[in-house]
Amino acid sequence: MNTKKPVTEETTKGKATALVENTDFPIVGIGASAGGLEALEQFFENMPKDCGMAFVIIQHLDPSRIGIMPELLQRITSMKVVQVIDRIKVNPNCVYVIPPNKSMSMLNCALHLFDPVESHGLRLPIDIFFRSLAEDRLEKSIGIVLSGMGSDGSLGLKAIKEKNGAVLVQEPTSAKFDSMPRNAIQSIVADIVAPANELPSKLIKFLQFIPAPKNDLDKEVVNKSNLEKIVILLREQSGHDFSLYKKNTLFRRIERRKGVHQIDKINNYVRFLQGNPKEVEILFKELLIGVTSFFRDTEVWNMLRDTLLPSLVSDLPERYKLRAWVTGCSTGEEAYSLAIVFKEVMEKLKKHKNLSLQIFATDLDTDAIEIARKGFFSKNIAADLTPERLSRFFNAEGHGYQVQSHTRNGGVCTSKRYQRPAVYQARYSFVP
Repeated sequence: MNTKKPVTEETTKGKATALVENTDFPIVGIGASAGGLEALEQFFENMPKDCGMAFVIIQHLDPSRIGIMPELLQRITSMKVVQVIDRIKVNPNCVYVIPPNKSMSMLNCALHLFDPVESHGLRLPIDIFFRSLAEDRLEKSIGIVLSGMGSDGSLGLKAIKEKNGAVLVQEPTSAKFDSMPRNAIQSIVADIVAPANELPSKLIKFLQFIPAPKNDLDKEVVNKSNLEKIVILLREQSGHDFSLYKKNTLFRRIERRKGVHQIDKINNYVRFLQGNPKEVEILFKELLIGVTSFFRDTEVWNMLRDTLLPSLVSDLPERYKLRAWVTGCSTGEEAYSLAIVFKEVMEKLKKHKNLSLQIFATDLDTDAIEIARKGFFSKNIAADLTPERLSRFFNAEGHGYQVQSHTRNGGVCTSKRYQRPAVYQARYSFVP
């Protein structure tokens, strides 16, 4: 006797719904390097097997050796630990480990392996994966940086933060090698900073206070008065008015900070802000997350270089001075990208007419402007620049790259243009 139920529209819909729900879980990217095994062991010893999260480990591995990380971690955790194969689907309560000599990205909840592209001997597998994780999982993305040398992961954490994901960093003093955690903390406001063995419990508690994504702002309307109070507190301390800021983004950032402090109601968070000016400052920084990179949106820059700028300058008189304004410049990558493109355009023209370009770059974040003014960037920028541009417009110095003087001729200065709102300016005088 056939006891199977007939396949109906209702049952297929149910299966489809279950499939969608099965992909609605947080995915945790964990970046580690030197000293990372010890930190990973401490982390997974304290992570419950039925936590409902998936974990993807990206570690700097010797490309010439066979990876034994899955076997080592399987002794620590009862979750299934596997080495990634191309296009493997990610499931909750499982641990996935990048194989040696590969870079990895995520698309539609599946992991894709690539042969690494050498960039001046610098590999940034953690940044590469964190960026794709942020794009694929949005607010369900979680980035963790553990012990390691260098700064890999710092730029990727910014991308996760931009998509409203969570960022955790091992307390540097507890790390065997502290440069990766320290660089991460300097580049972004981490949601949680703690020793590796404490990160699991703190992450679980944090997620318990984060509400599910909403398609509308009905509940926000109920809390309108409290949101307005937070805007007032921000304005009083920072001098900046966020009343016209995107309400959904403002709400999300507030919810994240509530989760960090395990505060359940927004009115309680308002009281917390009133008594903690430092928290007001942190929330302000959260709202100014400046995710940027050299030549971001490559097609736009190519059009500017190949079509728009040549057309613009061809009709200009001798010694004409062009002025450009880069608003919300963050740490300056976009402004310097514009200077580089202008230089390249002028070199291609038979007669450049002694034209000059002065770039004004402004941002509300004084710390970001200070970085822009110095023109010194970490080695991670090699992932966004061609070898030719890197050698022509930058000098390798210490642990990073300094923009060459001919790219920012005349120096860079900062000044406060207005009191309310305060706008900080970096001026780049550039003559090809």
